[in-house]
Amino acid sequence: MPYRAEHLSHFPTLAAMHTPRISVVIAWMIGIGVALAAAIMFYVPWVQTAIGDGKVTALDPDDRAQDVAALIPGRIERWYVQDGQHVERGQPIARVVDVDPNMLSRLAAERAQVEAEIAAVRQGQAVANIDVGRTRQLLAEGLAARRDFEQAQIKVADAAAKLAESRAKLNRIDVQVSRQSAQLVRAPRDGRIQNVNAAAGGALVSAGTVLAVVAPERVERAVELYIDGRDVALVRTGQAVRLEFEGWPAIQFSGWPSVAQGLFDGRVRGLDPTPGANGLFRVLIEPMPGKPAWPDRRFARLGAKVRGWIQMETVSVGYELWRQLNDFPLSFGEGQGVAKSEHGKDDEAAVLKAGKAK
Repeated sequence: MPYRAEHLSHFPTLAAMHTPRISVVIAWMIGIGVALAAAIMFYVPWVQTAIGDGKVTALDPDDRAQDVAALIPGRIERWYVQDGQHVERGQPIARVVDVDPNMLSRLAAERAQVEAEIAAVRQGQAVANIDVGRTRQLLAEGLAARRDFEQAQIKVADAAAKLAESRAKLNRIDVQVSRQSAQLVRAPRDGRIQNVNAAAGGALVSAGTVLAVVAPERVERAVELYIDGRDVALVRTGQAVRLEFEGWPAIQFSGWPSVAQGLFDGRVRGLDPTPGANGLFRVLIEPMPGKPAWPDRRFARLGAKVRGWIQMETVSVGYELWRQLNDFPLSFGEGQGVAKSEHGKDDEAAVLKAGKAK
C-alpha cells in the first residue's frame, strides 16, 4: 500500500529525503543515450567495405621499371650513364667488349674464306650442270653410257649440298658478327636510370647480366590491392573504391565515405582469378572518371603504399556491429551471383532481408 503524507509524518527523516538532482540528470542522460544509440543502430546507414593494402603500379608493362641486360658475354669497357640520369630511347648505356679483342677481325677473315668457298662451289656447280647437259645429249645419240649421265647428276647434287653447307657457315658467322656488333647496350625507352650495376664494371659479365634499371617517368598509374579470399567473391568490375595514399594526410570513416577527407576515388578494373603466394587476391584499381585526379606523381610514385576500401552493400549500423562481432562475411547484394538451390532460393532471400532489417 503506498505511503501517504500522514503516514510519512511519523517518519520525519524519510520525509526529508529527496532524490539528488544529479541522479535525475544522469538517469535522463542514460535514457536518452540508449534511445539515441538504438535509433542510430536501426536507422543510420553503413557502407560495408572490403579493406586491402597494396601499392601504386603501372597498367602498361612497358611503363614499369625495366632491366637493361648485356646481350653478349664480355667485360664492360665504358659506362655512358650515371644513377639518376635521364635517358632517351636508344641512348647508349654501356659498351660490352669481348674478352678477345681480335674477335671481329678473325670473324671477318673467316667470313671472307667462306665467301670464297661459296664462289668455288658455284663455279663447280655451273660446270657440273654443263656436264649433265652434254652427257644427256651423248646418251641420246648413243655415244655415252647411262652410268656417265648418272655420275654427272650426282656431281650436281654434291655441288648443291656443298653450297648449302657453305651458306649455313656464312649465316652462323653473320650471327656472330651481329652479336659482336651489339656490344653497345641502349635504353629500351625514355626514363631515368634508377640503378647502375657497378659490380659488373670490373668483372666479366655473361649474356643476360643486368647492367642498369630504367624507370619510366610518365606512366599511366593504377593501384593493386590485395584482399582476403572471403571478400573477393563480392568484388565486381566497376565498383567504387576509396584510396588513401602513403604520406597523404587523410581522415577515413569506412562506413560513411562522404565524411572522409583526403581520400581519392577509384574503381575496380579487374581482379586475378587465383591468389598470390601470400594467399591474397590482387585487385587492380583505376582512377574514377569524373572525380578529382589522384595526387601528383611526385607524391604517389610507383611502388608507394596504398590502403583501399572497396565499397559494398549499404546496411544499418546495428547489423554491421552484429556481423563484425560474429565475424560473418560481408552481405551479398542483388546481382552478385549468389548460388541458390531451387528449394532454398526463397529462404536465402528471406534470411538476407531479415539480416539487413536488423
